[in-house]
Amino acid sequence: MQLALKNPIIFFDLETTGTDIVNDRIVEISYLKIHPNGLEESKTMRINPSIPIPIQSSEIHGIYDKDVENAPAFKEVAKLIARDFEGADLAGYNSNRFDVPLLAEEFIRAEIDIDMTKRKFIDVQTIFHKKEQRTLSAAYKFYCNKDLENAHTAEADTKATYEILQSQLDKYTDLKNEVAFLADFSSFNRNVDFAGRIVYNDNNEEVINFGKYKGQLVTEVLKKDPGYYGWIMAADFSLHTKQVFTKIKLRDFNK
Repeated sequence: MQLALKNPIIFFDLETTGTDIVNDRIVEISYLKIHPNGLEESKTMRINPSIPIPIQSSEIHGIYDKDVENAPAFKEVAKLIARDFEGADLAGYNSNRFDVPLLAEEFIRAEIDIDMTKRKFIDVQTIFHKKEQRTLSAAYKFYCNKDLENAHTAEADTKATYEILQSQLDKYTDLKNEVAFLADFSSFNRNVDFAGRIVYNDNNEEVINFGKYKGQLVTEVLKKDPGYYGWIMAADFSLHTKQVFTKIKLRDFNK
């Protein structure tokens, strides 16, 4: 089933130095942009992460330090990627928990002002786990009846993810062919920051989603514990999480 689109949608996948969205870096990005008229555009590029790629990661995705030593740094291609992503909704496999937060970190480090919070996010893995609960290779076999060759390469994973979503729409009649619906179905929480440290409650108020203040309103915590903000800024949280805390703090201050 073809996707019913109002905006372009980008299916993307990252290969990285590791799984820490704060400290790890992109070594390859591949994305497939689908336009509402059905036009498809794809790009794949290697990125020099400026830090060594651990051998454990290289053994998974097959990208070693020597493969990216002459590749551009993310900052050198960030404007190009941002231009392609501007105005498009996003989709991926485990993208809400990993790819989107890590990409947002890279954009912030590159000082690129792109507000991805305005986009819709579809996580095909979440749909899969809610429906079947298996892995990407198994999902590809289950939905598309194909073996996933070159698994853990960004390009193969990206194309497989797109095909899986199309097949999911064919298989599950209760899934609406609407990006907004699929984005909502892909989410377990309504995250304020990409890492899910802050979520919205039923009243659309920002609530802390971790630690000793879990479940409490961010505004109330910042008022009763002024030192908490300073601790957040100094701790090993993602740059986007810190941005969100700062925006809430400044918003309440300006009131």
